[in-house]
Amino acid sequence: MSKYLVIVESPAKEKTISKILGKDYAVKSSYGHIRDLPKNKIGIDVENNFEPTYVNIARAKKVISDLKNASEKSDRIYLATDFDREGEAIAWHLKEALKLSDKKISRITFHEITPEAINSAVKNPRELDMHLVDSQQTRRILDRLVGYKLSPLLWKKVKIGLSAGRVQSVAVMIICDREEEINKFVPVEYWGIEAELSKTDKKQNPFKAALHSKAGVRFDKLAIKTKAEADKILAELSGAKYIVKTVEPKQRKRSPFGPYTTSTMQQDASRRLGFSASKTMMIAQKLYEGINVGGQNSEGLITYMRTDSLNIAKSVQSDTLKFIGATYGEKFLPPAPRIYKTKSKGAQEAHEAIRPTLPSRIPENIKQYLSPDEFKLYNLIWKRFLASQMSDALYNTVSAEISANDYVFKASGSALVFDGFLKVYEIDDEDKESKLPNLTAGETLNLLQLINEQHFTEPPARYNEASLIKALEEHGIGRPSTYAPTIKTILDRLYVRLEGKKFIPTNLGMVVTDVLKKHFANIVNVEFTAGVEEKLDDIAENKLVWQSVLKDFYGPFEQDLTAAEKNLERQKVEAPKSDEVCPNCGKPMVIRESRNGRFLGCSGYPECKTTMSMGKDGKAAPAAEETDMKCDKCGSPLIKKPGFKGKVYLACKNYPECKTTYNIDKDGNKVIKPEPEKTDLKCEKCGSMMLKRTGKRGPFLTCSAFPKCRNLQWIKTDKPPKEPKTKKSKKAKSPAKTKK
Repeated sequence: MSKYLVIVESPAKEKTISKILGKDYAVKSSYGHIRDLPKNKIGIDVENNFEPTYVNIARAKKVISDLKNASEKSDRIYLATDFDREGEAIAWHLKEALKLSDKKISRITFHEITPEAINSAVKNPRELDMHLVDSQQTRRILDRLVGYKLSPLLWKKVKIGLSAGRVQSVAVMIICDREEEINKFVPVEYWGIEAELSKTDKKQNPFKAALHSKAGVRFDKLAIKTKAEADKILAELSGAKYIVKTVEPKQRKRSPFGPYTTSTMQQDASRRLGFSASKTMMIAQKLYEGINVGGQNSEGLITYMRTDSLNIAKSVQSDTLKFIGATYGEKFLPPAPRIYKTKSKGAQEAHEAIRPTLPSRIPENIKQYLSPDEFKLYNLIWKRFLASQMSDALYNTVSAEISANDYVFKASGSALVFDGFLKVYEIDDEDKESKLPNLTAGETLNLLQLINEQHFTEPPARYNEASLIKALEEHGIGRPSTYAPTIKTILDRLYVRLEGKKFIPTNLGMVVTDVLKKHFANIVNVEFTAGVEEKLDDIAENKLVWQSVLKDFYGPFEQDLTAAEKNLERQKVEAPKSDEVCPNCGKPMVIRESRNGRFLGCSGYPECKTTMSMGKDGKAAPAAEETDMKCDKCGSPLIKKPGFKGKVYLACKNYPECKTTYNIDKDGNKVIKPEPEKTDLKCEKCGSMMLKRTGKRGPFLTCSAFPKCRNLQWIKTDKPPKEPKTKKSKKAKSPAKTKK
């Protein structure tokens, strides 16, 4: 019988932590939240100081029973939920639901799942932090008030099934505002003039110099507005001598970025790996919870992945610097250990940045134990962290001014002379090398050609996942745990869609945002929402009483609700028209939105329910084509159909009675999927049996309860899974392997 009970949030941590602590400790999981506000009513007594009513979640009934039995048999219970406000709240709910006495419980926290961190946490327990619990509870109540009060109004006035939320509504508004900027944008013409020069007339080592000034007056970007103005300048430069006026050599340093926070990891994984925020967090969770990389037990490979702190433990920093010195040499060490300070509003500085738990664990050395995506993300985190502790990169730069009559041209060049942190973390940007020939003040250069080029100003770019997360963080909207679910929600609700990895608001998103702006200004006000986040931080730090924050919010919000019920007219969301005509009734087809993309639907709906797949050009996709192939399940003919993103697949003609589908190989034949192989393994998340399947990247296990349970585990093999083909890009140099 175990003397101690350790309760964690995730079953994936159970085995890892259990092996670390030994047989005296029973480690069990709560499988996330076990209590919440009720689903069928608001669950908040607004008149009684916003008193919440919590109920046990239905799916957690057996979990609560098992944990109760285990707690009654244990001398001490360690609440080891995640090290953030959500985790603190789960720990408190466990105490309440299991009816645990304060004398019997201890709260333990850790940044990483390693023997050192877990044992240290057990030796240094603390009490529950009720200020953190109050902060999370306030956020939950705010979200419930907005959701339960505002969503029914949107159902009545706009469309059934809509929702609104403090963070999601601001995110949609930011995307809508950017779209309006783009639509209102008027391009402005301007011209740029460059001189292509060389030291000799042999055209060796030519370089370009941009027009900079005339008679001491600098040209700004839009100074030359028309071709006529550009031609006039070219005429004035006719026959001019190009003489080097000044040459200024300098050395410039470039410092590394800090280690990752949640938002910067999501942004970089989006830019460099093409991962969505949700995918990044899912993979990071696995790396944090533990993977067996060739030892006896699984172990966490990275620290906790929901953080806005840039702190690094001093002992880890010391070990990292030793590793850098031994692997790359002393010259790659900075003059002093680097300390980074977060710019994020409300950052929780008690946390650590995201880093590898063992900096000397080189990605290539454990690649065979990771799935391709796990390796990519671990490799990115490892390189970013290591680079953050390395020396500056050094560039030799040269800036030259070249006179031509009354005009001055400027040329600049740079060359990397010491890579420093770029040894492991390459940056693709403006620092690409561009060398100038050796120039001397007073020398005359040879003009090869004058180039005048027409340009137009460009509208602001649409947001992608990386830039949206950056904008939310800069405005102080949301916290590390909310970025990924916010993006998923606004896509699922069809307020926005992704096109070429860029967010475009739907008509529905524009209408809802317009309604909220006119009738609920605070809900979509960036400063107001950021102010609420700051108040939640103040509650966590015991600077504010949580009920006061709710009172300040709810009074004006209730007034807005009453006014909107009275004054807001029913809104009509117009579907954009297409050039297509319904083949069944002759009415125009309109463009409609779904979670699987856009499609064409008859404007006569619901009388006519005709739908058609839509191509990227907005026109109807080619009609389904019947083939000679037969369905293996019912014997009906198979038809070729365009699927999501235009990919063609085979489907049974007997749909919807038979829903069989097949992929198509390069020869146009159906690809028959092998039946999954049954195993004796149980799913650690829901208890169902696991099935063995084989994909492009190797064998893996999936839960037989799919799609209700989406648990997936890669099967480790001696031969690493084959990685999918990706676009070629320059890779940072790999470090030399350390000697054993």
